[in-house]
Amino acid sequence: MPVTIQIPTALRVFTDKKPEIQADGATVAEAIADFASSYPDIKRHLYDEDGTLRSFINIYLGDTNIKNLGGLETPLKDGDTLMLVPAIAGGSGPR
Repeated sequence: MPVTIQIPTALRVFTDKKPEIQADGATVAEAIADFASSYPDIKRHLYDEDGTLRSFINIYLGDTNIKNLGGLETPLKDGDTLMLVPAIAGGSGPR
């Protein structure tokens, strides 16, 4: 079932600058895996060496973080929209 995945600006270099792509999957995990198989250069930015989704990648289904739903096993329906939100670290520290 096709879903839309919104790609943050920082990761669009791996999707030919596309702001969103279509992927298939009955669950979030399946849709993200389908996305990663279509754009293999993004895999190392999404997954650890052991194939686990990196902890700093947040995924939203609509306005809800999937961590508050069923995690990667959250079921999807045709036409759902997922948004990838990588955590950004850094800053200048205390002044």
